[in-house]
Amino acid sequence: MSFSVVILAAGKGTRMKSEKPKVLHTVGNASMLHHVMEVAKRAGAEETVIVAGHQADLISESAKLKSPDARIVIQEKQLGTAHAVKQAERLLGKCGKDILILYGDVPFIKSETISRLIKARKTCDIAVLGFDTKHPGMYGRLISNGENIIGIVEAKDATQEQLNISLCNSGVILGRADLIFDLIAKIGRDNASKEFYLTDCIELATKAGFKSSLVLCDEKETTGVNSLEELARAEELFQKAKRIEFMEKGVQLNSPETVFFSFDTEIGKGTVIEQNVVIAPAVTIEENATVRAFSHLEGCRIFPNSKIGPYARIRPGSIVSEGANIGNFVEVKKSIVGSKSKINHLSYIGDAKIGEKVNVGAGTITCNYDGVSKHNTDIEDGAFIGSNTMLVAPVKVGKSSVTASGSVITKDVPDEALAFARSRQENKIGMGKKLMDFLRKQKNKS
Repeated sequence: MSFSVVILAAGKGTRMKSEKPKVLHTVGNASMLHHVMEVAKRAGAEETVIVAGHQADLISESAKLKSPDARIVIQEKQLGTAHAVKQAERLLGKCGKDILILYGDVPFIKSETISRLIKARKTCDIAVLGFDTKHPGMYGRLISNGENIIGIVEAKDATQEQLNISLCNSGVILGRADLIFDLIAKIGRDNASKEFYLTDCIELATKAGFKSSLVLCDEKETTGVNSLEELARAEELFQKAKRIEFMEKGVQLNSPETVFFSFDTEIGKGTVIEQNVVIAPAVTIEENATVRAFSHLEGCRIFPNSKIGPYARIRPGSIVSEGANIGNFVEVKKSIVGSKSKINHLSYIGDAKIGEKVNVGAGTITCNYDGVSKHNTDIEDGAFIGSNTMLVAPVKVGKSSVTASGSVITKDVPDEALAFARSRQENKIGMGKKLMDFLRKQKNKS
């Protein structure tokens, strides 16, 4: 079944106490809006329309970043959910497809749940997503006649008998576009909030002889975010779900509650993640790798059987090839580290290409920035970089060559060469003691 998605994202979100639009706050390092757009795409949405209002330019920019084909319509005044959906009529009213209504601040709806809505829609006119809860609170209540949903009552407008109903409305519906827009045209705002409620569609549909069916989901999928406290709770739910997902796929988490993932994290089975690891966006870790404690990864790809950390930082644009080791207090930025190469201690590697079976000694730095531009360092296969080597880019170290410890390398090193670039050592007998005696006297005088 072909369908378009309408994502409501016009609210100010005043309870967030933030200048940022509510839907652009992040869960798992991705905006809630991007979560919703992604799930709609995975469920098969052919077209995405986003209803923006407050700071529409920022929402449009974010939406286009995720999907350049997304279309934006503006709700100038926030007059309720039905009024918001109506703004998409110009684009979708005559599309001949179904439309799915989602919400930019409800990031946990699953694509499988949308698939069940699509299946239910084959035997009804409107499919309604709901959930059963022991704590219905201010959720709208679903009114049924035993077989179908015949109405939805907002908590503000419900009778005490209706408030006792535990079957609640998620706000998500799927139905034929022309039907939904026709129903919206008949909605009034004679209610406690004086708004045009999308939920009124169901009662109007029932009175017109249309059938609305219920699809149930887990209450967690309907979790909305309206405050920073709720955002923190959503982050907690996201991380817990990701940890379970990865462990079920064969990823070993030694201390799951201390590992933090991003929305797009990918990890292969057999990989071990130790405690206190943070994985920022755009990270792929392949099979049988190890990420040791207190490491931070972002925008990188880690190939099989490599080891990262502890206390390592892998920055965007980096590739760690199969069997390579990145050790403690090593930072790698926009660099390729070749197969079976080792950077084990206290080094910075930036804008570099490191070949296979290279050993980089402790304290090595690729001096890649001259204050204006970045420059590249090329270390070829089998090279041995002595401890405390400064590689002043642009520079190339040839195959199987060696740099002496403490060297400042400013020129290319030929294959198999030994490069020295340090001052000759001189020993002044007795001068060490004399110097220290002099310094102590100066300190005592002050």
